[in-house]
Amino acid sequence: MTDAKQIRNDWYQTETHVIVTILAKRVDNVKVMYSEKNINLSAKLINGENYYFNLNLSHYIVPEQCTYKIFPSKIEIKLKKQEGFRWNSLEDNSIKVNVQALPAEVKKQPPKYPSSCKKSKDWDKVEKELEKQEAEEKPEGEDALNALFQQIYGKGSDDVRRAMNKSFQESGGTVLSTNWSEVGKGKVDRKSPDGLEWKSWDC
Repeated sequence: MTDAKQIRNDWYQTETHVIVTILAKRVDNVKVMYSEKNINLSAKLINGENYYFNLNLSHYIVPEQCTYKIFPSKIEIKLKKQEGFRWNSLEDNSIKVNVQALPAEVKKQPPKYPSSCKKSKDWDKVEKELEKQEAEEKPEGEDALNALFQQIYGKGSDDVRRAMNKSFQESGGTVLSTNWSEVGKGKVDRKSPDGLEWKSWDC
């Protein structure tokens, strides 16, 4: 079984986000708290041991736009940068990043992102591998349904989002429609499953 002291972590970045990966398998009770320059994670390992991860960041993030995902083999924390420049280091004891524009000849080269690892890595390749792993680790059952709804909502037009919000709220969660031309005509009625009758309970 994995001991808390043996758990490794790594990170990479894009223009807008910093992604921190914690290589802990089959964790439970995961909680992540964000502030502008700090993240604090707690989880329970498969051996029952509590795991804590605290990080003081080298630059500012947008806490309300940060997310995390739990996979069978890792926890992935996605941090939204306040400013879209490259970080030289993840932690706050780093040398401050130079925000000056890069020369044209440098821009032509593939970016090499900083890491705590001594060996250089092709982070473009790492990012593609992580995306491939996420695609393979497909959710099932209710999680899959929720993921589908989130995808439709995220890629949908303003009318689609309005229709989904209005139909879900007015029907008490029994109807979810993407058709605004239909939903916008009036109140959406509750729709009970076949053989069941909707009843309101007075507290």
